[in-house]
Amino acid sequence: MNLLIIEDDKKIANFVKKGFIEDGFNVDVAYDGKEGLSKLLMNDYNVAVVDIMLPYLDGLTILKTIREKSVNTPVIILSSKHHVEEKIEGLRAGGDDYVTKPFIFSELLERVRSLIRRSTYSDYSNNTELSFNEISIDTYRMEVKRNNKIIKLLPKEYNLLIYFIKSKSRLLSKTLIMEEIWGYNFDPQTNVVDVLVCRLRNKIDKPFDREYIHTIRGLGYVFKEC
Repeated sequence: MNLLIIEDDKKIANFVKKGFIEDGFNVDVAYDGKEGLSKLLMNDYNVAVVDIMLPYLDGLTILKTIREKSVNTPVIILSSKHHVEEKIEGLRAGGDDYVTKPFIFSELLERVRSLIRRSTYSDYSNNTELSFNEISIDTYRMEVKRNNKIIKLLPKEYNLLIYFIKSKSRLLSKTLIMEEIWGYNFDPQTNVVDVLVCRLRNKIDKPFDREYIHTIRGLGYVFKEC
């Protein structure tokens, strides 16, 4: 999952960034409004966390601008303003949720997860169930089961499983997986894809009788029946 933090307080921004990285997110940070707006317009993010009071360009202006340009990235407003009227103003400007400072990181994390669930739900056009044989995914709850046993996946593992199921029986190169899961190109020689596939395989395949994730040496991976 790709997340953007727009926050001018570097101590807060770095603390929040560290927490999301530890939870499996790929995180970009902008320390002023102009940089943040540029990143939102040029990149695809699953969620953005945007402070209201920012240098050069305030958060509300950022929200209004991206909505006018049809950028649908879910946005959580982060602000020290507590009045109901100010929260309503932020939501009207295009915010999807509102968290006031000071905040507990676990609450912010849950708000982000909730937005991702909602956006994932809409992406599947009201189809909240994906399946492959005995594997089932409730995309609304982000819940994965195999043989009715719940399997807990980190965000990137979850995204990779969905990509595999949507692309079943298709050869997926490391480059394709990098572009789909991380949102931009890495060096194809890096082992980041191998590590992620190994983690997913250990959770979704190894504990069961048959494996669906197959390595095609030198080419990539295929998700299929034996």
